[in-house]
Amino acid sequence: MTFEDLPTTPRSEELLDKAFSRASRTGRAKDPYEAQEAMLRTAGNILSDNLQNVAGAWPDFDYVDPFYYELADAIVDVDRLRQALSEVTWAGNQIEQLRDEYASKIRNSDTDTARKHRKQAFARMADIVEEIEDDLLVVGEARDELKTLPDIRPDEPAIVVAGYPNVGKSSFVNAVTNASNAIESYPFTTTAVHVGHFERDHIRYQIVDTPGLLDRPEDERNDIEAQAVSALRHLADAVLFVVDASGNCGYPLDAQLELRNELDERFDAPVVTVCNKSDVSTDVEADAYMSVAEGENIEGVLDRLVAAVDWEPDIPPSRNA
Repeated sequence: MTFEDLPTTPRSEELLDKAFSRASRTGRAKDPYEAQEAMLRTAGNILSDNLQNVAGAWPDFDYVDPFYYELADAIVDVDRLRQALSEVTWAGNQIEQLRDEYASKIRNSDTDTARKHRKQAFARMADIVEEIEDDLLVVGEARDELKTLPDIRPDEPAIVVAGYPNVGKSSFVNAVTNASNAIESYPFTTTAVHVGHFERDHIRYQIVDTPGLLDRPEDERNDIEAQAVSALRHLADAVLFVVDASGNCGYPLDAQLELRNELDERFDAPVVTVCNKSDVSTDVEADAYMSVAEGENIEGVLDRLVAAVDWEPDIPPSRNA
């Protein structure tokens, strides 16, 4: 599940303008008495339907996969968002009740009284929408922040790529990603999450590169980045940790291995340590050695990762069973 299909959230003044303008046009085509109920129902329907659609389009966070929940909470305040959605739902229901209440009053009154009832209903509806002005802003801003989250599927195997900058993480992801599936980049604070795919034995594997999140020690990450790492912990079926023993990346090998050990403790998934740039140096104990630049042992590393994931797809039972 992703948040990319969430509808745009209208501001309170935009919603009121839309509802009352449409109601005014509806009333022009009817006699003065009939116009009052028609205008009331038009405005009430537009307001309640729009508010209920805004709230109803969001997933129930009680049932959102932990990966998406924590990643969303790292970007927006999910508790505040849930409160705002609850207020929007309340407002939609209140306006629906007002519509029905005043429609009944209008049907039992003369034209002048019906007009007064309709105006009173409009004023009360406007008060309700203005009361949730800040909540609509919270929902709209959250939608804009979350709509570009990656389409990562928790029901498919995922390999999270980690390591210091310039060790060859992105080059490896580019090398193994199926050419028909372009790598997608998703902004995350000041960094990005890159997602690619490759297939083995008819199983699609997700490979997630996280520059700026898993390339430095925990005490150097801010709170948002730390929470994003926690989210990735729910996702990873294996972690590929890339090291550069040559030192050409600009970081000492000891520091790289300390980061590897930290992630090994944090992630429940197996961590596969791979020495890249093996054409320059292999002076480190690793699970595998490769050189992306020279095209050496890339497939062997993929074999290691697939074995570490040890993914068993759900196979439907045979009809003959």
